[in-house]
Amino acid sequence: MTTALRLERRDFLKQGIAAAGGLAASTLPLVAARTGSVTAPHLSFPASPRERISVASYPFREFIAGRGEQSAARAKMPIKDFGAHVAAKFGVRHVEPWSAHFSSLEPDYLAELSATLAAAGVGVANIAVDGEHSPYAPEKNERARAIAFCRAWIDAAAAIHAPGIRTNIPPAKAAEPNVERAAETLRQIADYGASKNIVVNLENDNPVSEDPYFLVKVIDSAATPWLRALPDFGNTLTAHPPQYAYDGLAKMFAHAYGICHVKAMEEDGKGDLVHVDLDRAFSILRASGFRGYCSMEFDSPGDPYAGTRALIEQSLKALSVS
Repeated sequence: MTTALRLERRDFLKQGIAAAGGLAASTLPLVAARTGSVTAPHLSFPASPRERISVASYPFREFIAGRGEQSAARAKMPIKDFGAHVAAKFGVRHVEPWSAHFSSLEPDYLAELSATLAAAGVGVANIAVDGEHSPYAPEKNERARAIAFCRAWIDAAAAIHAPGIRTNIPPAKAAEPNVERAAETLRQIADYGASKNIVVNLENDNPVSEDPYFLVKVIDSAATPWLRALPDFGNTLTAHPPQYAYDGLAKMFAHAYGICHVKAMEEDGKGDLVHVDLDRAFSILRASGFRGYCSMEFDSPGDPYAGTRALIEQSLKALSVS
């Protein structure tokens, strides 16, 4: 680990406390402001480019305690301190925590997490949730487990005032991706999300089970405004030619609502870096009329702090274009 990274980790508590004291509670973003109707989500998104920026916890997994690590990894920060850390390091007031960074879904734990974020003046733009159960599995019990898993995370999102969750779609054993089964399962999950005013998002990640064109078919088939797309700038480029990836990104943005993932590059699984044409990606974003959060997800070799700072600077410029 480089000296710079060691200093980043050593200083997070000191700078996080300073950030918490410097941001008044009245500045807490109205990330979850909604109408009283549950027929469709209606969030009040900020207009300022900087207020639209979120920072994902996933790229900082080397520094954040994962599930079950709190006692064994004392040098790592708990996720509750990530908001103040982000505010101090990047001047950003929204975060996107990863499910693996939650040590519990118990009410007391979630209440403490929510209170700590509020004290830092930081809101949650989304929770990135990774599970093991496929919503298109042929086995009904497997699909039921996927529903139960997502319901628990929807409850967690409501507890910490997050407007949505991103649930993954794991591949099913010995079964090709199936639009009808996935849509039926995810419709039930989204209906539960509607009861809690939580949007359920699908990300173009796994090139087989989360291909952007497949996800769009699932969302159209589910036919509920509570199931939306989470466009990721880089993921599809690691497995497909640029034209396929950017056309897929445009289709994802046409079905997006509250959040997207900004990346400049990503490894393709073969050790090679694939670079994102950020101008092209942000042009697609603007053309779609997307007004939600842009979550920085630096996901390539190197210092995630420097990488995230660069992404924020590039995003601010792109979001400032009328």
